[in-house]
Amino acid sequence: MHKDIEKILVSEEELKEIVKKLAEKIDKDYSKKELIIVGVLKGSALFMADLIRALENDFKIDFVVVSSYANASESSGRVNLIKDVSQSVKGKDVLIVEDIIDSGNTLNFLVNYFYTKNADSVKIVTLFDKPDRRQVEVPVQYVGKIIPDVFIVGYGLDYAENYRTLPYVGILKPEIYS
Repeated sequence: MHKDIEKILVSEEELKEIVKKLAEKIDKDYSKKELIIVGVLKGSALFMADLIRALENDFKIDFVVVSSYANASESSGRVNLIKDVSQSVKGKDVLIVEDIIDSGNTLNFLVNYFYTKNADSVKIVTLFDKPDRRQVEVPVQYVGKIIPDVFIVGYGLDYAENYRTLPYVGILKPEIYS
């Protein structure tokens, strides 16, 4: 275990099982739809890679980059779209892939944004949900795991661009980000 990690919250094996179960549900729900899977970079990259490898249906992929944290441990509440999707979502079903839902601000922004671009539907799959931190309610159709209000890193999740490569998800020691 990394020296900055207080404890492992989700093991590598549990992550694989979560991804498998989410993929099965998504395949069932989108079996006959024109799906665009949109990853929210950078945090969702590892989760999205594993998720799309587990899917059996055809789909297109794209990415957005948004920022509300910068290098802080708390969201600023203001969402900035840094990179937009590179294809039209008009008339398509969009599935947003997110690593963690915290305040809800980013996903609320993205759901509304894709509807303004005339997507037929916009749904969300998240690896982790922290409902205790919610400031804006957003409907989340696919949740890997509900977690307590702790600061987590690993498996793509970071603090100040560090810890993304940990193969598990761990609770970061408070003295690191305080």
